[in-house]
Amino acid sequence: MATVLAIETSCDETAVAIVKNRQICSSVVNSQILVHSQYGGVVPEVASRQHLEIINQAIALALEQAEMNWQDLDGIAATCAPGLVGALMVGITAAKTLALIHQKPFLGVHHLEGHIYANYLSEPSLQPPFLCLLVSGGHTSSIYVKDCGVYETLGETRDDAAGEAFDKVARLLQLGYPGGPIIDKLAQTGNAQAFSLPEGNISRSQGGYHPYDSSFSGLKTAVLRLVRQLEQNGAVPVADVAASFQETVARSLTKRAIACARDYGLETIAVGGGVAANSSLRKHLQIAAASHNLRVLFPPLKLCTDNAAMIGCAAADHLNRGHTSPLTLGVQSRLSLKDVMQLYQGAGSRE
Repeated sequence: MATVLAIETSCDETAVAIVKNRQICSSVVNSQILVHSQYGGVVPEVASRQHLEIINQAIALALEQAEMNWQDLDGIAATCAPGLVGALMVGITAAKTLALIHQKPFLGVHHLEGHIYANYLSEPSLQPPFLCLLVSGGHTSSIYVKDCGVYETLGETRDDAAGEAFDKVARLLQLGYPGGPIIDKLAQTGNAQAFSLPEGNISRSQGGYHPYDSSFSGLKTAVLRLVRQLEQNGAVPVADVAASFQETVARSLTKRAIACARDYGLETIAVGGGVAANSSLRKHLQIAAASHNLRVLFPPLKLCTDNAAMIGCAAADHLNRGHTSPLTLGVQSRLSLKDVMQLYQGAGSRE
């Protein structure tokens, strides 16, 4: 049962946590939302600077909260991909330095694998195989989880990610940043059936539609046209537009996830990423899963957004299996989930 200190700096949260196997010993998350909200989105250079300013304090606080010292740790981990390169460099440099100073194994962790592992923290008995619906600001994928480090992407977005669509629609409606929580709260007061919006089906060359892939760019454009039309007739019912948009996204994601799980004989759907906090998605997926005798798992809200505990949980599992990363490992802005095992030595070839 490895105990790992993990660092997450892939975007706009400076996070440090200590995890023992699937148990959170401490978790520190410093959000930069207030800093970036004035720009309407994340500014990479600003994010990197913020990480540099807070990282040492966050590490010290994580150790203090866990009531541990360096001798209590079995490894040091950090997110190495995907993400903003400058931001990732802050975390991985800190982790490598600590690993060298304290003579601990170093592990580079894939950010999306971390989101999968958030479900292990809230449901320690969870075991593969299962389907992970990963929905965040940069990713929307249906992932067949076969084992630690062994994943197959069965469906994904062809353009905007679900969280990205929330941000763009929020900007269109002049609601601010980040869009997900704002739209979710506003939608509670709106009529989700007020407007019919397209789900964004992906056509296949052999005919019909792809059962698991999704598209949200067309939905965003449809909202834009709707708003312009409504503006010509007077005031825009913003709450109704937000509720109708959110309903369409939730319905689309739910339909594809249920079809994917049933087609592959998977009895559990575990949801991860920031959009996993969305109330409409939770409602739709829970109702649909129950009607098909499927189990659906959602992490608590604090584990949906970026955090270091999920990174530490993934790292602990790899370390328990003898996987470590070389200190020469770099950061990558993009890295497919199927290439996770390239981050580790002593892993061998696994299918």
